[in-house]
This record gives sequence, C-alpha cells and structure tokens, in this order.
Amino acid sequence: MSLLEIEGLTQGFGEKVLYENASLRVNKGDHMGLTGQNGVGKSTLIKIMTGEILPDEGKITWQNNSKVGYLDQYMEVTGNLTIKDFLQQAFQPLYKLERQIMELYETYGELGDEKLLERAGNLQMKLDESPFYRIESIIKDLANGLGIQAIGMDRFLNELSGGQRSKVILAKLLLEEPDVLLLDEPTNYLDDTHIQWLTGYLNQFKGSFILVSHDYNFLNHVSNCICDIEFGKLTKYAGNIDKSFLQKEKNKESYLKQYHAQQAKIEKSEAYIRKYKEGNRATMAKSRQKQLNRLERLTPPGSIMKPKFSFPYEPIVSTLGVVTNKLEIGYKKPLLAPINLSIHSGEKIAIKGFNGIGKSTLIKTLVDIIQPLNGEIQYPANTKINYFSQDLTWENSYLTPLTYLNNQFPKSTIKERRTYLAKSGLPEKLVTQPLRLLSGGEQTKVKLCELMMISSNILFLDEPTNHIDVVAKESLKQAIWDYQGTVLIVSHEEEFYSEIVDRIINFEEMV
Repeated sequence: MSLLEIEGLTQGFGEKVLYENASLRVNKGDHMGLTGQNGVGKSTLIKIMTGEILPDEGKITWQNNSKVGYLDQYMEVTGNLTIKDFLQQAFQPLYKLERQIMELYETYGELGDEKLLERAGNLQMKLDESPFYRIESIIKDLANGLGIQAIGMDRFLNELSGGQRSKVILAKLLLEEPDVLLLDEPTNYLDDTHIQWLTGYLNQFKGSFILVSHDYNFLNHVSNCICDIEFGKLTKYAGNIDKSFLQKEKNKESYLKQYHAQQAKIEKSEAYIRKYKEGNRATMAKSRQKQLNRLERLTPPGSIMKPKFSFPYEPIVSTLGVVTNKLEIGYKKPLLAPINLSIHSGEKIAIKGFNGIGKSTLIKTLVDIIQPLNGEIQYPANTKINYFSQDLTWENSYLTPLTYLNNQFPKSTIKERRTYLAKSGLPEKLVTQPLRLLSGGEQTKVKLCELMMISSNILFLDEPTNHIDVVAKESLKQAIWDYQGTVLIVSHEEEFYSEIVDRIINFEEMV
C-alpha cells in the first residue's frame, strides 16, 4: 500500500483554480520534489496533505499510523525556551520514559512490589536500546550541520531572526525522525555549506519526503521522483529534475496536441448545433449536444506570464557607491569585527557567509533600519537607495496588490500600477486578490514590482530569490545585470549571482 493517496482533488481560491480532479500516489522510499511555476499551488498542496486546508473536493488518505513531520516556518514557538531546550523537545517520549522508570523505582522503594521492579527493568531495556544516552551528541551534530551552534545553543527563541528561527524549527523536525517529511522551501535560510549538509542528510533519510523548492540544483541532488503541477493536474515522474523535465516536455507537447484537437472538435460540434438546432436535423443536433455535455474537457493550458523586471537608474556623479569606516553591526554586541568597505559606483557585490553571521544585519544597517553600534557609513551626495527585504510581511495583508501599490505611490495611475504588476509576472486576476491569498512567489513579485517603480543608484537585495521560480530568477538576474547603479546582494544561491557580480565578500573571513 502507498503511504499517501490523493484522489479527485479540486481546489481553488476565488477565480483561481489550482487543481481539477487531480490524483497522486506517494510510495515508501519516494524522495519527491514538488515543482511548478509560482502560484500553481505547491505550498497549498502541502497544507492540504497536513489537513491545515480542507480541499473543495477530493480524498486524502494516509497509511495508518504514519508519522508525518511538516516544516512550518511560521509555527508559534515559546519565546522563553532556549534553542537547546526547544531541540530537546524532539525527544520528549524518551524523557517521559526515563521519568516513568524513576517513578517506578520510587514506588518500589515504598511498597517493595517485585512487579514494579520487573516493569522498571523492561522499560530500562527499552531506554537502553533507544538513542537516549546519545541525545546530547545527536543534537550537537545536527546543530553543527545546520549552523545552529554558531548562533548559540543558549540563545532564546524570541531573540532569533526569522531565518535563524526557521533553521531551528527544521532541526527539531529532523531530530523527530518522522516516517514522512513535508518540507516547504527548507533551503531558504541556509547557506551553501548547510545546504550541502542537508543534501547529504536527505539522501541518507530512510523514510519518504515531499519537498517544495525553487532551488533546482538542490532538488536535482536529493529527489528520486518529481510531482509537477501544471494544467491543474499533478503529474508524477520517475528520476530527478533533469530526467523528469525531459519527460515533462514530451508530455506537454502531447497534451497540447490533444487539447487543440479537442478544441477543434468542440468548435465543429458547436457550429453544427447552432446551424441545425431547428429543422430536419434537430434530432442530430440534440444528440451532438448530449455528446458535448458528456465530454471530459481538457483543462486549458493557460498562459504563464513571464516577468520582465527592470530597475530604473537615477544618474549620479561619483566614483564611490558606499564606504564604511570601522562599522560595527549588531543589536547588543557586535556580530563581526569592524567592517571597512569601499564599493565603487556601479560595482555589483555579493555577500556570503553562514546564516546568522550578520549579512542581513549589515544590509539593514546600511539602509538605516538598524542603527550601527559604532563607526561610519558614507554615501555620496544625491544617493537614492532601493531595498528588497527577504521578509514576506505586510502591514495589512488584506490589501490587494493594486491597493498596496496605490498606498505606496499615491500619484501613480491605476493603469501604471497594472502595467508594472503585469511586468512583474502577476496575472490580471490576482492583482485584485488579497496579498494573504497569494503564494510566496507571487508576494515576492509584488515586492519586486515596488522596486521597479522607484528610481535609484544603489540597490540592496536581501535573498530576493527565496520564493520565485526559475523563469522569474532568470529575469531578475538579467535586470541586475542591466542595472547601471551599485548593487549589494545577499543570496544563498551562488549559481544565481556568480555570473553577474564583480566580486564576492565572504563574511566568514571576518569572524
């Protein structure tokens, strides 16, 4: 029996239909990548699997007693716990077993009942066979692998950044060792070293997993099958990304031929019905109408909008873009040694280093969101800054993209706002949907759209590729390349920025 069976799944939000009578089977040992363009419903499908969202139609059946672990980066965590305390919660059943043994020994001391001693011995044997006495080393090894040790195991959860918090939640999930892992963009807040560690971990994982990621290089190394969402259907392919997408292209060509052939047949039948619905051939026309009514129509392919990002440049006369002198960044104490940066005007720089080292903190300090602890930041006169934050948080998530942009740019016309949203790859039917109903990739496109409406000569980009698909990444890469101003980019995807930057600054060399 399969681990998971999805049958007759139909789901939509407003006018947006994600899946229509879709089916999928997940077997034991499947290391499945979940792929598709932004907005096709990858994250929604994961939430349907967990029961967080109830489908409009369809049946979701898990194998009995399957232990399912879900990476929810937005889960509520108790702020007064340290990282170490939180990770130890993954072993609660074993700690509970230890307490039971201690209670049995205490009761035996009071009553002297040999049966209590025998029961305690049986439980102790069970504890000895478990990893209980290796918990500390297991946690330490995994924390090292994901870069959590560098954050500090005694740090409280409410002191962590969003990225740090997500890593800790991922660590706890892996420590729990469920039968099935449901992972939605697990690499978003991991640097190259920790992605490599996670790749090795998932390849050795004995259970099954379903993984959403727009990092196709990562997916290619960890998946043995792919579920691709397109045309409202879930299609499963054997093999990794490279093998699956070759088959996908063949299937796509075949599907389009079938769709167009069916449309031609429908048009021909409808023309016949209109012409002969009255008169001698009315009976034949009614017969054809019944055939049409019974016809299982193929889902229209739709037109996937390809974004065309571009960032307007405000000319500036200067040889330098930004200079820092003995700059100390952090919150209560410096994260790094004093930073002395000298970036030339028009230069494109990538910043790399493990998560929590201070990359985002530097960007926020340079754009004046966080005050420096010490040192100076110097910009030339007439500097115009444009900034992309990795956080998908909105002051009012019930606003539509059109309304949000109207609030940001009250002098803009509705035609201008619609045009920019279209250039960002957001379909017309989504520009009037609340932001909260958009996928992570669609929300990111709204944020990038906002950048397109601001002229600047220095651009700060903090993990801009976290939620967007391959097509959008290519357009963004081209836009950064074409931009005439200075660019400072933080990204964990080296293959994204390596061809477009002039140099790379490695923060790990500053520790």
